[in-house]
Amino acid sequence: MEITCARCHQAIEDGNCFCPTCGLPQLVYSADSIPGQAPAERFTAPIRDAGTVDWKRAMRLCVAFAAPAGILCPMLYPMGFLGLFLMALTAYWAVVLYVRSQRPAWITVGAGARIGLVTGLLSSWLGAALIGGTLFIARFVLHEGKTIDDLWDDQMVGRMTAQWASMGMDAASIAAMKAWVLSAEGRAGFMFAAVLILVSLLIVFAVGGGALGARSQAGARRPEV
Repeated sequence: MEITCARCHQAIEDGNCFCPTCGLPQLVYSADSIPGQAPAERFTAPIRDAGTVDWKRAMRLCVAFAAPAGILCPMLYPMGFLGLFLMALTAYWAVVLYVRSQRPAWITVGAGARIGLVTGLLSSWLGAALIGGTLFIARFVLHEGKTIDDLWDDQMVGRMTAQWASMGMDAASIAAMKAWVLSAEGRAGFMFAAVLILVSLLIVFAVGGGALGARSQAGARRPEV
């Protein structure tokens, strides 16, 4: 009779301790070396579900990896998305080291993605706080507001004006958009949107890196019956 998983209902080979699809522990029946005992009277089961996360252990790794990533990723982001790949690599190694500290050393892709999500959230929040703090200090403490505004006017606004013209916008619409971008509200809105996009991308890449790390470890360290 074919054995199926109680969670995902996928077929499981006889004697396999874990579902190969979702990682749910399976009961393994055995009557070896027990005279006169029926097979159904004795069973063993793995003591840990590979789909769960030991968050006390995982959080230490998430924080340890998120702190340097939160500092470096925003700095490297303008350099061809290098910061995003660093974020994925950070989450990947956080999951790998978490798995290597576990017994049995195996994890599901979903659990790895959750560890990557937490790592990405911590890194992105730290990065956003550093960006905001740096801009605040530069503008109000070091009094570099005029330099920042001139850089914005010369580079960003000029670039956006050229893009609007290439999109076929008329001169009146371009003038209205340019006036809004040059306003204090426009600068704040564009900066907030840029930080929000960076945070979202860091989280997405962290989840992907965590899932990839779990996938690699699941194939290499899956427990044998």
